[in-house]
Amino acid sequence: MTTTPQPPLDRKQAATAVLAAKRRTGVRWADLGKTIDRSTEWTTAALLGQHPLTPEQTAALGAVLELDDPVIDALGLPPVRGRDVVDTSEPIVYRLQEMVQVYGSTITELVREEFGDGIVSAIDFEMDLVRVPDPKGDRVRITLNGKFLPYRTW
Repeated sequence: MTTTPQPPLDRKQAATAVLAAKRRTGVRWADLGKTIDRSTEWTTAALLGQHPLTPEQTAALGAVLELDDPVIDALGLPPVRGRDVVDTSEPIVYRLQEMVQVYGSTITELVREEFGDGIVSAIDFEMDLVRVPDPKGDRVRITLNGKFLPYRTW
């Protein structure tokens, strides 16, 4: 019997496998972050394909999530970033886009007034997400913390 070899998995397929394994094992994102001594937010983004993982990190995460070798190998591939890997119809993503549409010009003006002409880096960047108890219904606090990069003149 001849078998046709399967093509290797890509980062997006590995992310799908991670989500399935997370549901199956019941492991929380925060616990996965502790496994590799990284923040919950960074680890989640890395496992979803947005950041690089070292062989040691993929092995440790693969063990906790009980992943097969092809998935672990795929987690070590270069990140895949951009709009093609984000489902913009997902309600939370859609609402974040709406927030930027409504407040983007305000954020731009306030950053320029405080720092000058430049941008907020998404490369030298940290994010934090916390639950804020409120008697009218819990709230979500998202902190986006990027380095200010001034435009240079030459």
